Amino acid sequence: MGDEVWTVGRLLTWTTEWLTAKGSDSPRLDAEVLLAHVRGCPRIALYTAFDEPVADGVRARFRELVSRRGGGEPVAYLVGSREFFSLPFAVTKDVLIPRPETEGLVVRAIDLFREAAAPRIADVGTGSGAIAVAVAKRLLQATLVATDISAAALAVAADNAARHGVADRVSFVESDLLAAPDLAGPWDAILSNPPYVREDEFASLPRDVRDHEPRSALVAGPTGVEVVERLARQAVERLAPGGWLLVEIGSAVAAAAEGVIAAVVGLEPAPTLKDLAGLPRIVQARRA
Repeated sequence: MGDEVWTVGRLLTWTTEWLTAKGSDSPRLDAEVLLAHVRGCPRIALYTAFDEPVADGVRARFRELVSRRGGGEPVAYLVGSREFFSLPFAVTKDVLIPRPETEGLVVRAIDLFREAAAPRIADVGTGSGAIAVAVAKRLLQATLVATDISAAALAVAADNAARHGVADRVSFVESDLLAAPDLAGPWDAILSNPPYVREDEFASLPRDVRDHEPRSALVAGPTGVEVVERLARQAVERLAPGGWLLVEIGSAVAAAAEGVIAAVVGLEPAPTLKDLAGLPRIVQARRA
């Protein structure tokens, strides 16, 4: 590789080419995020530092992370953070990495309750706490409870709530969906990004998702809507009259999710919302 000085620009060029060969779908972005992380600077700062040499110690740490990324580890786990709704969230392998598509769930909740006096909202299967924290940051009058079956995930979520100054309005309960006794409600809204991958779909997921993110947060069962159905049956007993159930789903199971929710007596289906790609994303229903 020659005796040239390893500058920021040279490192980024070489790493982008190497990650491309390894199958990354965003090799330049991956390289920039990892290098900014080991240099302790904002990613945008790299653009004014292309000609700056990179110290041996920094380059060694960068090389280790790049190697792991080439092996399929998600960048968010490597740097321990992911942005969601313009907020940085700590993530570990105990939680699903927040996706941009899930921001639609937050937007819908804000639209529904921006004029409400004191809405009570439950976030079921909170993972990193991204949904609950983002809603709390925008709906200052709301109180939220976030649930997860994983104590390790709840620890991550609680740290994120404290980091963003909403720990006084977001509480956390270890529970299988809404089964815990203190989750009886009534709730003005129940939000959830539950597992919705079918078992026969799991093997076809991208390698970094399939091999590194928690399987229990991804796979629902043979049909993909097992968790949605259980949640809908619990929700109808816990929502306030007129309260909303908002559930993120994947396009492959959208029709099935709509069907199991519509079959629950006491829930009135509302139109499913599409994401920016035009795919069905948020199944809605209201308590009669």
